[in-house]
Amino acid sequence: MKISPNRKFAMAALLLMAGAVGSQTIYRSVDAKGRVTYSDQPPAATAKTIDGPGAGDIGNSATGEVRLPYVLLQAMGQFPVTLYTGPSCAGACDEGRALLAGRGVPFHEKTVSSQADIDALKRIAGDAALPLLTIGGQQLRGFLGSEWNQYLTAAGYPSSSALPSGYRNAAAGPLAPAPPVEKPAVIEATPVAPPRGATPGNPAGIQF
Repeated sequence: MKISPNRKFAMAALLLMAGAVGSQTIYRSVDAKGRVTYSDQPPAATAKTIDGPGAGDIGNSATGEVRLPYVLLQAMGQFPVTLYTGPSCAGACDEGRALLAGRGVPFHEKTVSSQADIDALKRIAGDAALPLLTIGGQQLRGFLGSEWNQYLTAAGYPSSSALPSGYRNAAAGPLAPAPPVEKPAVIEATPVAPPRGATPGNPAGIQF
């Protein structure tokens, strides 16, 4: 397989960055709003949890907290993986998903089915070709197993699964979130006082 000069340059950059990651401490922190971030800088004292070599390697899964190998936390912190799929690429998308799962790569999956999803994908990648894999800032259009594996290796992901058995990726979700449903306005009628002098037999209160 021939790789374009641009992709060779990107892969070389990934290799250099992956080498740098291997010598760094990656910290995982959870802020007061529950947002998880990875950084090579120690988090603020207000963070709920801090992960470093001496603090335990804790990763979130869809089923709760599980312990992740430190090498995976390093790769995820620098080169998070997102897979974009849709009904138009059933076979290739299934193969790409299976490759990531078989290799034990934690990833987010975004589905592209609505026009809003397609428009969002075009803003990200310039077109709507699927599947699309992003590894950090690198975009890989179409499924080619050898190429995906090369970039994942360059980003520091293990060549075979190192995920614990309890880990589950989050469920796939639409790329463009659905717009909020507007509730119809409720108009409340203002009660009107009966006319002065009104009686059951004379509801209009007419006097002669």
